[in-house]
Amino acid sequence: MSALTTRAIALVALFAALIAVGALITIPMFGPVPFTLQVLFVLLAGLILGPWAGALSVIVYLMLGLIAPVYAGGATGLGALFGPFGGYLVGFVLAAVVTGLIGRRASRESVIQLTLAGLAGLVPIYAIGAAWLAWQLHTANYHSVVWGGILQFVPLDTLKAVAAGFAVKALASLPVGLPALREPR
Repeated sequence: MSALTTRAIALVALFAALIAVGALITIPMFGPVPFTLQVLFVLLAGLILGPWAGALSVIVYLMLGLIAPVYAGGATGLGALFGPFGGYLVGFVLAAVVTGLIGRRASRESVIQLTLAGLAGLVPIYAIGAAWLAWQLHTANYHSVVWGGILQFVPLDTLKAVAAGFAVKALASLPVGLPALREPR
């Protein structure tokens, strides 16, 4: 990654703030992990900022959460980061990278390709999140982990990936010059 410009730093901070705002919207689900809008903003960070600046925005958000109540449900600190939903938070970093890398090759006119990039970004969130959840809950119960950690989130997270695809397509048509919205190389 080359040196970040002032504009890139501002965009990283903006997406860190958007992820924090997404955490304020929580809906309790089966188990300790709530539904939030964070995933939408993580996918957008990868698609709009690219893999490295997108991941940096998630890291800034995670660091902010160590001192401010910006995790889901107003949680903060190491206890929240290393608690039951900590794996999902860590998975956000890889999700931004995966989404950004695949999104680089997607046509900015193809909502399907952009959505597929977003769906690919869900894989590290679910993989790390569910494994971490199983470890935190001291269970190897397949049903509890797969249902409570993955399947219940798939329908709404799929909608978030579609929404991210449409948002990126709309933003790409505007003359705002966002980094990853240029046509793929």
